[in-house]
Amino acid sequence: MLDCDIRGIPATQLIRFLTLAAQPIMQKYVKTLIDRLYLRFKSPEGVRQVGALPYKFVDGQMMFLLVTSRRSGRWIYPKGSQIKGLQNWESAAQEALEEAGIEGEVERQPIGSFRAVKRVGQRRRVVEIDLFPLRVTTQHDRWQEMKQRRRVWMTLAEATTRLADPVLVDLTQKFSHRLMTEGVVAEERNT
Repeated sequence: MLDCDIRGIPATQLIRFLTLAAQPIMQKYVKTLIDRLYLRFKSPEGVRQVGALPYKFVDGQMMFLLVTSRRSGRWIYPKGSQIKGLQNWESAAQEALEEAGIEGEVERQPIGSFRAVKRVGQRRRVVEIDLFPLRVTTQHDRWQEMKQRRRVWMTLAEATTRLADPVLVDLTQKFSHRLMTEGVVAEERNT
């Protein structure tokens, strides 16, 4: 349950009203609004996931690989549940292989974390996702979820306009800035 209120109206009542009042054409927007309310006011339920921030350099320019989510088609990074028996960073690499068909060198420390709403049927829950940078060395032509997702390499500017979550935009910019200050981008431009 959400334990907050908005202008004196308990959030649970607001969500119930929005769900019932929405015409079929508006339901997509209402679901997005409800998800945003959950993200803003509900604490994560102790559920952690992992994600990969796939990148590579093409002609000295940093590129990021985004995939579409299966449910809504929004642009995101590969993510999923932690896999039993694997380290978090290994699980992130496995999610990237399954969802985007890529492999590479994954950092063992996350660049940061973000929150997302995970929907299972009518139930929603907030999950915390640790994001691990993955420098892509191999891109497969065929992969497990290729019929369920699209994948596209984008520049930093393209990625930041396409990413659905503003926190992912911030993490992408933060990571790009880190590579620039470490001199990695300059090294790649000189090779």
